[in-house]
Amino acid sequence: MTDAAIQRVAAKVRPKAPWQVWRDSAGRTSPLRIAALMFLCVPVAVAIYDFNTEGFGARPLNNVIHRTGYWALIFLMTSLAITPLRRIARFNLLVDVRRMIGVGAFIYAATHISLYVADQMFDLWKVVSEIALRLYLTIGFTALLGLTALAITSTDGMVRRLGGAHWQRLHQVVYVLGLLVLIHFFQQTKADVWLPTFIAGLFGWLMGYRFLIWRKTGRGELPTWQLAALAVGVAVLTFLAEAVGIGIAFKVSPLRVLETAFDFDPYSIRPGWLVFAAALVVVGLDFVRARLAKPRRAAPPATARPRSEPA
Repeated sequence: MTDAAIQRVAAKVRPKAPWQVWRDSAGRTSPLRIAALMFLCVPVAVAIYDFNTEGFGARPLNNVIHRTGYWALIFLMTSLAITPLRRIARFNLLVDVRRMIGVGAFIYAATHISLYVADQMFDLWKVVSEIALRLYLTIGFTALLGLTALAITSTDGMVRRLGGAHWQRLHQVVYVLGLLVLIHFFQQTKADVWLPTFIAGLFGWLMGYRFLIWRKTGRGELPTWQLAALAVGVAVLTFLAEAVGIGIAFKVSPLRVLETAFDFDPYSIRPGWLVFAAALVVVGLDFVRARLAKPRRAAPPATARPRSEPA
């Protein structure tokens, strides 16, 4: 091999600097990572556009606090969705941006609490007392501590230091953190629970999928009919949970709330229907990808293998 060829090979596998997040582990520019970075910058672009067109209202800092918290939740749910999507879409490269999006969720969550501290005029004693006395702040701060731990251990060096099995067990706490962030979001929105209910339904699907995978004895993806059954089950649970929640909040019968489920007002579609629609999109994706996947070639019998091939 010539010196020029050796230099080209070395350039392809040179280690990247820690701040070069748009490069993959081999140091190559990754279009998928660039797309993930652009996705993480969407909230900033939306905030700038909204500020220039309509402003942030009478309390601009409070507006930005709610925005950062909302996007922290969205990116956390997105990071949880990557594993099911990469399996169902048969697109394993998605795993390369999972940690990046998870760290993005932490950055928005850290900005969320930092802006809250600024809104309290940097009175740290008041901030600490508010976190200790207000349940929704206690839950949110607990979730932030968990996200901080996951962000600190998200580097390749920490994966090697902890070991793959220990690292994976540690990062499974993200499921609990997702639940805590959802509870915090519900408590923040108070009367209007449409959006939290929709996101909770999606979270329920993500957890239901993982439960079915855990119960699955063989390797491979879930059959399409199980994904369809999961879509129906999670949608029904979303309708029931919404009805019970509204019934408790407004002291009405949950049955009366359920009776409105089939009132298809284009301006107030029930979140259960949107959860069902999103789950059906995943079912359709699985159906198409399963039909397009090339069947694996059966391994030849042991007696027919060449002697150089291990048994």
